[in-house]
Amino acid sequence: MDDKDFQATVREVLTNLKTIVKIPVGISNHHIHLTETDYKKLFPHEAIKVKKELNQPGEFASEQMVTIKGPRGKIARVRILGPFRSHSQVEVSLTDARKLGIKVPIRLSGNLDNTPGIDLESEYGSLHLNDGVIVAKRHIHMSEKEAALLGVKKGDTVSVSVDNAERPIVFQNVEIRPGKNFKLEMHLDTDEANAGNISGKSFGKIIS
Repeated sequence: MDDKDFQATVREVLTNLKTIVKIPVGISNHHIHLTETDYKKLFPHEAIKVKKELNQPGEFASEQMVTIKGPRGKIARVRILGPFRSHSQVEVSLTDARKLGIKVPIRLSGNLDNTPGIDLESEYGSLHLNDGVIVAKRHIHMSEKEAALLGVKKGDTVSVSVDNAERPIVFQNVEIRPGKNFKLEMHLDTDEANAGNISGKSFGKIIS
């Protein structure tokens, strides 16, 4: 087998592997990431407390929740996720954004340029964020080794099929987000999950 044939064989193996690997689906409800400074404005005398460890290593849902308020409405009991970040960020669905009365762009986490702000309220204090509200773009977390095996890299987009019996669905433009310690998982928001009747333990497969 010459080099050209070998490379073609490798590409074929990688393509087949993509369609075999089952990707766990994680559903993200609205939530908040805060800087330590912003957290202390809302909870000045209360340390952040872990309620539940999340699937991605080092991340957790906290006991603390706040109310988010927009021009037209508010949403209570929005959970804060840890650990603290370098910039505060609020993630909502498009349905949430309409309820709040704000126009929110679809972005990857951390891409916060030209995003709207919002008011946060706890039982101890309040805080206005000048920016940081996004609808999270659908994406797949995976380790760097998994990305290499699947033949994908950071920034690539793929289509993923989730074959539920009642409402099978294909999600397009799912962005690849590899990281050294990431675990394989596709993240959708509640609007996307409801569109495919996805709940509990579900899996997707890359089809492109």
